[in-house]
Parts: sequence; structure tokens; C-alpha cells
Amino acid sequence: MSLKVRINEDMKAAMRAKESARLSALRLLLAAIKQREVDERIELDDAAVLAVVDKMLKQRRDSVAQYEGAQRFDLASAERFEIDVLSAYKPAGLSADQIATAVDEAIKATGASGAADMGKLMAALKPQLAGKADMAEVSKLVKSRLSN
Repeated sequence: MSLKVRINEDMKAAMRAKESARLSALRLLLAAIKQREVDERIELDDAAVLAVVDKMLKQRRDSVAQYEGAQRFDLASAERFEIDVLSAYKPAGLSADQIATAVDEAIKATGASGAADMGKLMAALKPQLAGKADMAEVSKLVKSRLSN
């Protein structure tokens, strides 16, 4: 079953169970997927759907930080719930050791030696780690490894 079909089935189950908050989050996700399909005139595969999920998760995390900064804990709580719903569609993430190993292998493979090679190294790592690791954390690790 493709990821998009699974999300659609989960939306129907949320409708039947009258889980309005979960239903709302799933409808937002399906709307974002559909919008991207319409904009690009393509049918999204699982990798592209994961990219949409990642983007929405990043937006929700940013919103939580802003809501907490403004003392709006009720809104932050709603965003956290959406993060939980969206996170269910992410594949199991890699451990810190697995990410470090991938970074070290990519450094050897690309011959990266300094900060100037960071873009080349991240380009090599992105297809391998996208959806399995937080790319911002990978970027921090790459930067620390290249500065040594």
C-alpha cells in the first residue's frame, strides 16, 4: 500500500471514529499532497509524499517554538498533536551512530577536506539520508567533521 493510500485510509478511519483533531491534521496533509500534485502536474510517489510530510513537520516545529515564545500554550499543544499525527508516516529514523558512519563514508568517498566542500558532501548525503534523519542535524555534524 502506498503512503498516500495509507494516509487516505487513516483519514477515513478518523472520520468513522469521530476524531476531529486527527481528521483535521490528515486533511491538511492530503491537501498539501494534492496541491503539490496539481502544481507540478505529477502523481507523487512515496519519497515525494515523505518530503511533503517533512516540510509540514518543520512548519509545525517552528510554530510550536513561536507559540511558546508568545505564551500561547494551547496553540502549541495543538501543533504538537499534529506533529504526532504526521510523525506516524515517517520511516524509522537512523541512530546517531548510523548517521555518523554515513557522514564519514561520504567524506572518504567525496574527498571532502574543508568547509568549502560542505555543499558537495551534503549533496552526496541527501539522497541517502533524506526522510531517515533530520538534515539540519546532519548539516551540523558535517560542519563539525569538516572543521576538524
